[in-house]
Amino acid sequence: MKTGIGEEKINEAYEIAKEAYSRFGVSTDKAIGKALAIPVSIHCWQGDDVVGFEGAEILSGGGLLTTGNYPGRARNGDELRGDAELAFSLIPGKKRFNLHAIYAETDGEKISRDAIEPDHFSKWMSWSKKKKIPLDFNPTVFAHPMADSGYTLASADPNIRAFWIRHCKAARKIASAFGKNQGCPAVNDLWIADGSKDYPADRLGPRRRLNGALDEIFDIKYPAETITDTVECKLFGIGSEAYVVGSHEFYMGYAAKKQIKLCLDTGHFHPTETIADKISAMLLFVPGLLVHFSRGLRWDSDHVTTFSDEMRDACREIVRSGALDKIDIALDYFDASINRIAAWTIGARNLRKALLEALLEPTRLIVDAEKYGRNHERLALMEECKTLPFSAVWDYLCLKSKAPVSAEWLTLVNAYEEKVLRKRQ
Repeated sequence: MKTGIGEEKINEAYEIAKEAYSRFGVSTDKAIGKALAIPVSIHCWQGDDVVGFEGAEILSGGGLLTTGNYPGRARNGDELRGDAELAFSLIPGKKRFNLHAIYAETDGEKISRDAIEPDHFSKWMSWSKKKKIPLDFNPTVFAHPMADSGYTLASADPNIRAFWIRHCKAARKIASAFGKNQGCPAVNDLWIADGSKDYPADRLGPRRRLNGALDEIFDIKYPAETITDTVECKLFGIGSEAYVVGSHEFYMGYAAKKQIKLCLDTGHFHPTETIADKISAMLLFVPGLLVHFSRGLRWDSDHVTTFSDEMRDACREIVRSGALDKIDIALDYFDASINRIAAWTIGARNLRKALLEALLEPTRLIVDAEKYGRNHERLALMEECKTLPFSAVWDYLCLKSKAPVSAEWLTLVNAYEEKVLRKRQ
């Protein structure tokens, strides 16, 4: 597939773009450097359809469902790591890798989720150190007999609740071990699917129980340099269409009370609701945010991210707020109907592209125009930015970071599919 442009042409186009942006006071070289330095945490579960290594053929339930049967799903840790490495080579910039608890490697031994230990992730930690790819973590509070009722940490059954409290405590211990191993904090994001398919009579009771369970989970203190705790809200899920215990308002209050980070997932709100406006509002009350970039489509929250207005608005708000040091950025979606490595690559390249575009905005000029009441100038500058030669800067970023330019990466993915993925049938 011939989709690329020669290096000479890329350099020529970049010099023209560089001059165009400089007229607005923007250094493209600095923007590229900043865009490449922002870590993006790539989610492991796209590579195997959220199946994990507990022995399930398909993992669903608890508010999630993976659809599709494209060939080549990773079946073990070695395959998943190999697939991820190919995706990493196609994605420019700093990367992290995000694991769920169900990706423990136990050498065939059945380990209860409330008994997992850092040793069960020793292969992941060795790989992380060798590849210089930091790890993040998530307790897996779904798709388990103890979640069949639709309630886990908010369950009225004290035995069920205690089981999941133990699991979430084990997850935090593992995340802290990751952080110690890699020399930087692992983000540990807690999301549960607890809720009701139809309207409940008691909304307060489950939330009171969840509040108590979370207090117990976060009671153990780990060094801040090893772990960053976050809690994640959702509007609704499959089987919890009418009521979700961990709503935005619940976790907004909880994160502010406990002074931990709040996770905003772009697919977890109303279809017409954008998270861009929530970023500055929440930064006043919590120490930081985790932003999960996904794409909601009708009732599904987890389509591959596109270079959409929503993504671009959120990235612009992150940059305009000057909060890159307070916001962790990650991907969260799963599509089993297309090549999984391509799904990783499309979403991550789009996210890096949106971050670059945000960093190329002449923010100082726009803010100054607003400050002095020249709102016509503010609007004009915002509109002029839309037709600046952004694509030439993006191509140059890819070239500089030795990532494929344009859609050249498809050739490598297609070759890997023929050589490796289709042999996994």
